[in-house]
Amino acid sequence: MIKSKKFTKKEKEFDQQIVDLARVTRVMAGGKRLKFRATVVIGDKKSKVGFGTGKGADVTIAISKAVKEAEKNMINTPIFKGTIPCEVTEKFGAAKVFLKPAKPGTGIIAGSSVRTLLELSGLQDVVGKIYGSKNKINNVKATMNALQKLAKPLEKRKKKEVKKDKKQGKTEKTVKNKK
Repeated sequence: MIKSKKFTKKEKEFDQQIVDLARVTRVMAGGKRLKFRATVVIGDKKSKVGFGTGKGADVTIAISKAVKEAEKNMINTPIFKGTIPCEVTEKFGAAKVFLKPAKPGTGIIAGSSVRTLLELSGLQDVVGKIYGSKNKINNVKATMNALQKLAKPLEKRKKKEVKKDKKQGKTEKTVKNKK
């Protein structure tokens, strides 16, 4: 008697959205070779977000390659009361992206690829503007760099606080007990 194994469907860890899908041809001696290029943004809508591009002979292959690359390029976005902590401008190639915190209830006001990335990162109130390039891949890269730029000052601030506590001879337990 063979027992059947129950297969449970694995829940998706990240939501994914296709930003750009293009047919790419390469001219060779025998003719043209056709491939597909997919750019995908993935995120958990809590603070993690990533993007990737992949090429393949079929659309599904290109998307799966892009998702694998996006999982490798994940970053944590700083979220402060549903928005970003401060204004930031970032340039990548010809693309220039400006992000600004917004009041609660504003929502995400930004162009196509930037909006997708901000929604999947879990931000709720942000105003964004794309200057220059209309290339979706470069706009996504500029937005990712801007979010990384925001995360670095927060990490530095935390390290400084730990150093101050060590200089004063306080441990983390004594600091927590005083509060």
